[in-house]
Amino acid sequence: MEIVTLAHGAGGRLTERLIENLFKKYLNNEYLQQGDDGAVLSLPGTKVVFSTDSFVVNPLFFPGGDIGKLAVYGTVNDLAVMGAEPLFLSLGLILEEGLALSELENVVQSIAQAAEKAGVKIVTGDTKVVEKGKGDKIYINTAGLGLISTPNNPSGKKARPGDKILVNGFIGDHGAAILAVRENIPGDFTSDCAPLNELVKPIIQEYPVHVMRDPSRGGLAATLNEIAKQSNVGIELWEEKVPIRPQVKTLCGYLGLDVYALANEGKVIMIMPSEVAEKALEKMRAHPLGKDAAIIGEVREAPAGVVYLKNRIGGERIINMPLGENLPRIC
Repeated sequence: MEIVTLAHGAGGRLTERLIENLFKKYLNNEYLQQGDDGAVLSLPGTKVVFSTDSFVVNPLFFPGGDIGKLAVYGTVNDLAVMGAEPLFLSLGLILEEGLALSELENVVQSIAQAAEKAGVKIVTGDTKVVEKGKGDKIYINTAGLGLISTPNNPSGKKARPGDKILVNGFIGDHGAAILAVRENIPGDFTSDCAPLNELVKPIIQEYPVHVMRDPSRGGLAATLNEIAKQSNVGIELWEEKVPIRPQVKTLCGYLGLDVYALANEGKVIMIMPSEVAEKALEKMRAHPLGKDAAIIGEVREAPAGVVYLKNRIGGERIINMPLGENLPRIC
């Protein structure tokens, strides 16, 4: 008998199989078939994006963020990378009996501050409580609605050979911060948890961005493998161009982890035509969340569906879709 494992929630191959073999088997429709971070819905006179996400991160508080901030920014970012202006969020909480009300208040205050910073409003919600031992303090679900205000709607299906791949800064920071807290590893590790809507808005309004994604669970590896499969292209990354903090690289080397599979919560991948990439990079670097941005690779015609890393001397290795997650309950 097959059972659910932690890896089924990690955004890798087992998550993909669960979606394809179970959820789509019974729930498939034209909106789920879009396969992006949110569904683009056509309403009379306008288009909106609708997205939802759930948060079970452990610990609740970590350097650079907490479960409340994560719940707001995670859904805001899913809307933003679909080319939408995030407007409204719902908030659902499942609380464990015995949770200190002071701890809950800290989370709710963080949610309020994050919503204000991201420019969204919490407009509806629900709270349930389960018996002690049947949950782990707090689980949160947020759903979000955003308005598409640009004719350029990015999609994972739109990557084209010759396109350049941009990222707005150092990868793996969130995963490293969570790991360091759990394992009591000393060092300067801080989550990159941040709202991306104000960073991406001027770029998508000015340049023809083909694909935008936030590489959260499964990191760069999962996100780029999804795009390569959706667009039926190859993706070449340039190792020396990918921004990775020295302490994060050291941590991964010490523990035998792949930094390309570490989660991020304030990073965006943009794929766009080569002729506008440098100008878009300049605009990205003008924003505080993009000051360490870089062009990290290029879309190739072949091998279709494959992501590979090229080093400075020409060596190559395939970056596979992660089977699960280096760390469960990362977000």
